[in-house]
Amino acid sequence: MDDLNPLFDESQDQRKLDRIPVDGGELKVGDRVRLRPLARADIFDMALAGKIASIVSIELDYEDRVHLAVTVDDDPGNDFGLTGQPGHRFFFGIDEVESISVQQNT
Repeated sequence: MDDLNPLFDESQDQRKLDRIPVDGGELKVGDRVRLRPLARADIFDMALAGKIASIVSIELDYEDRVHLAVTVDDDPGNDFGLTGQPGHRFFFGIDEVESISVQQNT
């Protein structure tokens, strides 16, 4: 069946990480972060700025850039994001999030 879908990639799960080192600490799946989007490319960047979110996966793209998939904690549909549904799961770079634990210690 894999031959029928040339876009299917069995190694996709191998492109996910459990944790990533960041500024002397680490971010891991399940951590809560404050969203700080750098670009103001679309309405989501503006609407999600400052929101608290939970990391649901840490993924590498094919250029080895790290992307954090998050669900927004106060989104009533965030359970859809946990299952990968669009509109409830958002991607940010590691430089676009602030760890809640780091924020509380400063």
